[in-house]
Amino acid sequence: MQLSRVNRSVADRLHSAAIRLLRRLRREDEAMGLTAARASALSVLVFGGRPITLGALAQAEQVSAPTITRLIVGMERDGLVRREADPTDGRVVWLHATAKGGRLLHAGRRRRVAALEADLAGLPPAERETLAAATGILERVLGDSGRTGVTDGKGTRRRDGQDGAGSAGRAGWRDRRDGQDKRGKEGRARRKA
Repeated sequence: MQLSRVNRSVADRLHSAAIRLLRRLRREDEAMGLTAARASALSVLVFGGRPITLGALAQAEQVSAPTITRLIVGMERDGLVRREADPTDGRVVWLHATAKGGRLLHAGRRRRVAALEADLAGLPPAERETLAAATGILERVLGDSGRTGVTDGKGTRRRDGQDGAGSAGRAGWRDRRDGQDKRGKEGRARRKA
């Protein structure tokens, strides 16, 4: 078999396995009481390691600025997110996860990891070692253990992929809605984004 066919086959199988894995682990997210869109956006704030602007968050989530603004307004109202004006540039607003938002996401990550750990416990030791090696390879392929092209709003790249819903997790949440009426304006705006 030619190398390109092997690569294509491995890539196809890996893609399918990643989607199935994310779907399985998302079952654990119901306990958070968040929509997938809120959980995904909050994960960027909680696990990103630094504040982020609305524009950078919209870019990370691959949605429009109005859509991310509606998400943030709702999460602010629920005490999960707070805004902070930039001390040097009045046009910039930084988003921070609150302690409540952080606790919620960390608990969600623990549930996901525990579920995956239980699945892995049934494997023979040799297969677990193979998965450990493959995980290292995937981290290397993805570059710098999960680094993505998300910026902090000033063009500086930042880490955001080491979370329970990291960059791979967010890919599993593309079909997301945060409005009460899923057929309303927000749902239509998101489908356009």
